[in-house]
Amino acid sequence: MKSSTEPVKPHLVTTTGNGMAPPASHPGPEQRVEGLTEGLYALLADAVDHPNQWHRLLDASATMWRYSGGNVALLMMQMAQRGPVQPALVAGYKEWERHGRYVLKGERALYVIAPRTARITDAEETVHGPETVKRALTEPGDGMNRSRIVGWRGQAVFDVSQTEGQPLLVPTPSQQETTLDVDAYTLLWESLTAVARKARYNIVVSEAQAGLADGYTDHARRLISVGSWLEADDRIATLAHELAHASLHVPGDAIGALYGSSAEHRGLAEIEAESVAYVVLRAHGIDRGPQSAAYLAGWADAVLETEADSIVRCTRDRKPMSRVDIAKSVLGRVTSVVKTVLETTNPPGFGGRLAIVGPSPSRDSVAITPDVQSHWKLQQASSAAKGASPTL
Repeated sequence: MKSSTEPVKPHLVTTTGNGMAPPASHPGPEQRVEGLTEGLYALLADAVDHPNQWHRLLDASATMWRYSGGNVALLMMQMAQRGPVQPALVAGYKEWERHGRYVLKGERALYVIAPRTARITDAEETVHGPETVKRALTEPGDGMNRSRIVGWRGQAVFDVSQTEGQPLLVPTPSQQETTLDVDAYTLLWESLTAVARKARYNIVVSEAQAGLADGYTDHARRLISVGSWLEADDRIATLAHELAHASLHVPGDAIGALYGSSAEHRGLAEIEAESVAYVVLRAHGIDRGPQSAAYLAGWADAVLETEADSIVRCTRDRKPMSRVDIAKSVLGRVTSVVKTVLETTNPPGFGGRLAIVGPSPSRDSVAITPDVQSHWKLQQASSAAKGASPTL
């Protein structure tokens, strides 16, 4: 698949009666989702052709971890069309107003893909059966009416750089490595072990590791072992890496089986695990770029190898996966685990989404997590982001 190093502007058109296809100034919902999807696939293809793009996706995911990997990529793509500023914190027009900030005049919305839902009533459950309805549920309702996904839509949002008003402390996307004190490392270690406990895995710090590895995961015994000789930051990174294996590479992993088991594709499994560790630590202000480089350098090769293997294994019931499908799957799996971990470890910042109406994070409110205040900026008025506005 041919790709460009330049950000791809989604191609949104409407067809007139005479067969002409002028640019759509106000695309419909289906056209918008189609255009966003095309843009996402182009960006992922570029990430395979140019592996440093994978690092940029992981960096953005550390800042915007409350969003899916696909939507993080879409926000990156659209912000790149505006200028050098990367997305840091996005919300809808009304939500910004509730937080005392207002969208600057002339700013064009960014778009993320969001589900369109409909209510499931007791009558539907009677007709379709409880198991069918259970699979369709997306969130709890009021007991009588519940929701199911019926389609997708483009949801308009604006980055904090497109707003002005009440000052907010916003983490900068280009974080540098933070030196943590002993207490901060201890708290982060304890929060990561809490994630393991929720997954019903026990943690062992061992002097002897299988194959002299820094860590390993034993699914059968529900055990994660970490080397006792590691320094505090390496020990935390190893635990985060093994938590990803515990979440993603379990026996019977249906999604991973689409491109081979972790035993058959150790390269891709290791890249998924190290990507999770990299994003989790970066969200806490720890840059593991140099240490993760050896794992992540093989990103593109592992994707291409998996694509080739998928073609060889193609059968009537098993269709081959393209490199873009594989990249999309890996990004989705990585960011899903990251969100689960960070919801427990609670790094400073908003995770890209304004959660509640109230004061912005302060030094006091994030004191129990590693200090990344040196990487925050006070976002007061308009952004330095200039250039062409996105057409979406």
